[in-house]
Amino acid sequence: MAELVIEVPTAKRSMAELRARLDEILAQQFPGGMLQRRWEGDVLHVWGPGAKGTITFEGGRLVGRAELGPPASLMKGIIEQKISTAMKVAAA
Repeated sequence: MAELVIEVPTAKRSMAELRARLDEILAQQFPGGMLQRRWEGDVLHVWGPGAKGTITFEGGRLVGRAELGPPASLMKGIIEQKISTAMKVAAA
């Protein structure tokens, strides 16, 4: 099991300002439903084969946390890059 934590600073003041763009970019980074998403208030729950996590807004930054089991743990670098890219684009 691998853990993943990504923090991205943003000038945005709430998840509401980030929500639509974050959804859009995650859909581009993970086409075909590879990454499922569900909003629960201001918390974005994400999951896919062998992975589950959240993206939250905490004190001026987006924070992504995930637990990666097989087979996702074998692709940790790629998953980290794609989630990080989506968070950075949304946060800009």
